[in-house]
Amino acid sequence: MSSIKIGWSEVSIVPEGRRVDLSGQFYERISGEVETPIAVTALALECGDGQAVLVTADLVHTSNSLLSDVRRALPPTEGLDPSRIILSAIHTHTSMAYAEPEDSFDAGLHALNQYKPADIGYVPTAHDTSPDILRGEEARAFLVERIVRAVTEAWESRTEGSFAFGFGRAAVGMCRRVCYDDGSAKMWGNTSHPNFTELESGNDSGIELMFTYDKNERLTGVVANVACPAQVLEHQSFISSDYMGKVKGLIRERYGDDVQLLGLVSPAGDMCPRDMIRWVDAPVCKNDPNIHRDTVIPRRADPAMFEIKGCEKVAKRIANEIFWALEEVCEKVSDTTLVHNALTVDMPLRRVSISDYLEAERAVKEFFATCTGDVNYEDNARMMIHAGTLARFESQKRIELYPIEMHVLRIADVALATNPYELFLNYGNRIRARSLAKQTFLVELSCGAFGYLPTERAEKGSHYSAFVGSGNSGHEGGELLVRKTVSEINKLFSE
Repeated sequence: MSSIKIGWSEVSIVPEGRRVDLSGQFYERISGEVETPIAVTALALECGDGQAVLVTADLVHTSNSLLSDVRRALPPTEGLDPSRIILSAIHTHTSMAYAEPEDSFDAGLHALNQYKPADIGYVPTAHDTSPDILRGEEARAFLVERIVRAVTEAWESRTEGSFAFGFGRAAVGMCRRVCYDDGSAKMWGNTSHPNFTELESGNDSGIELMFTYDKNERLTGVVANVACPAQVLEHQSFISSDYMGKVKGLIRERYGDDVQLLGLVSPAGDMCPRDMIRWVDAPVCKNDPNIHRDTVIPRRADPAMFEIKGCEKVAKRIANEIFWALEEVCEKVSDTTLVHNALTVDMPLRRVSISDYLEAERAVKEFFATCTGDVNYEDNARMMIHAGTLARFESQKRIELYPIEMHVLRIADVALATNPYELFLNYGNRIRARSLAKQTFLVELSCGAFGYLPTERAEKGSHYSAFVGSGNSGHEGGELLVRKTVSEINKLFSE
């Protein structure tokens, strides 16, 4: 065992004096004010030969190409192996979009230009070409520079310290896929419908916690692993780090402005911060093509989990669990073991049948044959399932497997494992239950963004998040990912 060294850094990604295109919805939004600052937070760990820099960005996703750019741009930093950098996102839908290279095997997933007549245009919900908007390649370069700065500062500031682990429990993430008696399912489905039968999966209210301290045993940071994406405010048109930013604010109110928070989202591809049974509506969500209620029954329940008040409620629930867990810390560890394995795993591409392809082609051609004007985001959303099927049919002619980056760590008696998907909850539950570690942190949307990874049941129920075009792999890939992750974790704990 060796003494652990710990370093933290937080770098703002608020573009001062600039607006941004907001990412995460079918419809276009351009930011107004900054509701809660967005940032990149990095935690550097070094112990003996083991090292890791865990980085979380207040973004909807971080692609593998963005991570590659960060690693290439990293200046010579004494002792740091760039492959030990782990980059993830909190999945806030109120942060900036940035340029991405065209997807190598599902190019044109959302584009219907192959079938769209030349005289049909697209009408965006928000359109502004003002030079004050930070977007595209400029936004990407901005993010790379800020992430590199956070990694470098965290690594260079590392010093001997200690850590402790804890556990909390808060009702934050809840299943958002609604099942009906004909076997179908719908994300954001109406549970007040007489054909509603059940929610597709359960939830995970557990919060895995890690606390770091300096050599004087002063708290320096909190790591919180929550099974819910940070998307309470997903339909708003301001910049915000959503509930994660508000948790950070509550921690700093109690422990000081220099205490950091590394928010990690656990497998939660089918989770949301909303109670689908006690549905509380909000006007701000009306542009979401997947959310529609003809009538809404008033409920005595949570505040609307689309609004700031609901976001504050979520943050208080998580922060209170962190406060209670900190009070229970009785032993801090400074001498320990850190093992970090970085892996490349070949994942199977989810395929479509010839009949699926022909049906999708028929639907798209029929849509444009009857289209009487320009299209908008609702048309794009409606056609997404068919566009995804068409694109996948072409890509599967060339590709059967594609590589993903996965990381598995052992820190003392705790494991941490990553994946690049919006991974459905049940996969994460299976990994945790079979892990030999005393506690298991799982991080989705890490070192890549390959879309949703649904269960077999979800695929049969269909709808958004389970369509072929919603992600690169299906349940066969999910099964492989579970087995591989469990195997790699348990190798580190089998002595």
